[in-house]
Amino acid sequence: MRFKILLFFSVTFLFLGEIIAQKANSKKQNLENRAGFYLQNPKQTYAKIPFEFQSNLIVLKMCLDDSDTLRLIFDTGISTNIITDTSLVRKLNLKFARRVRINGAGEEKGMMGSVSINHSLNYRDLRGSLQNLVVIDDDVLHLSEYMGMKVHGIFGHEIFNNFVVTIDYENKFIYLYPNDKFSPKPSDGSMFSIVVTQTKPYTEALQLMQNGAYLTLRLVIDTGAGHALLLNANDTKIKLPKINVRANLGRGLNGEINGYIGRVDSLKFGETPMKNIIASFPDSLSFSKKFIALSEDRQGSIGSELLRRFQVTFNYAEGYILLKPNIRRLKETFEYDMSGLEIRARGENFTNYFVHKVIPDSPADLIGIREEDEILFLDGNSADNLTISDIYKILSKKEGKTVSFFMKRNGEVKLFEFKLKRII
Repeated sequence: MRFKILLFFSVTFLFLGEIIAQKANSKKQNLENRAGFYLQNPKQTYAKIPFEFQSNLIVLKMCLDDSDTLRLIFDTGISTNIITDTSLVRKLNLKFARRVRINGAGEEKGMMGSVSINHSLNYRDLRGSLQNLVVIDDDVLHLSEYMGMKVHGIFGHEIFNNFVVTIDYENKFIYLYPNDKFSPKPSDGSMFSIVVTQTKPYTEALQLMQNGAYLTLRLVIDTGAGHALLLNANDTKIKLPKINVRANLGRGLNGEINGYIGRVDSLKFGETPMKNIIASFPDSLSFSKKFIALSEDRQGSIGSELLRRFQVTFNYAEGYILLKPNIRRLKETFEYDMSGLEIRARGENFTNYFVHKVIPDSPADLIGIREEDEILFLDGNSADNLTISDIYKILSKKEGKTVSFFMKRNGEVKLFEFKLKRII
């Protein structure tokens, strides 16, 4: 399946504001001024939070300052709360304390943002007090267009740091356990070590088959990336597959990320063998050099297209993850788009779908589909009833399948039909 969002970046800034001391009443603790994320009831053993899963990314709803509900991508490694929707500045009348520079993946220079301090982020039993927001100057990620739903930003590390976090991809729930109230059970999955460095969880639980032997890799586990596996082909131990295609791999805060797509014949994640995994191999200019500087022996990352085939539990405090395979999901093949289309969502509710790019000589290109064509129907399904994830699933489902589009171009409705063709 093809997803174009890569959210790798770091933020450099000084934390602002003083931590307000926790106050106490005679009979019960007052948590209103407690810094960080916590459960509303101190005696609560866990919280169960539903999430939306679009374009292979986890989206949580959080209420900002007891007013507006935001949709935020849940990212294992993001060091602070990033707001990408610049329209919130005027809407919420945000005040700023200082400017910061934000560095991330991509081929362009870092960008600037502003820090707004002392906010609350709450949802159901989860409370976040004294939260700082970094609002970027320009919405370069266009998350809402990629995902077909309104998305306001990204957050996550502090929750992973304060709780044991279980992600149930199958049922779309996140379970949060206070660190002192979680004990792993055999039914939770197999345990593997992680090391949290610069807010990012690294693991050596994945082994890649190279030259007939398994090679242990040091990878970041990244719920904020839609790909299955991203590998640094500039590492002499990792070979770019002989069959590969040049591709735009996505976009970071520093611009486009370009490289190659290829299939990895065999690997083992935890105790689970997997075959024919689609992997991304970014150019050194857009990715590798920047992140080698952060970790010399980092060899890539594991994203949600692979993670969603497991139930994953993160325990940052004790340095491990638990992997519980989902047998049904493991039977699903790894696929890349077979049409040659890149789709973006627009409109008030991001439910109007337009062709953003057409890959030259692809099935869509050869049949005459062009940029800015609007999708009205796909295989008899009205675009009004489809998500952008639904569209990509149809276009990645089965080689040789005939798909039909009704498209609108310059006010005229056109019919296109072509057969899907696997390019990798």
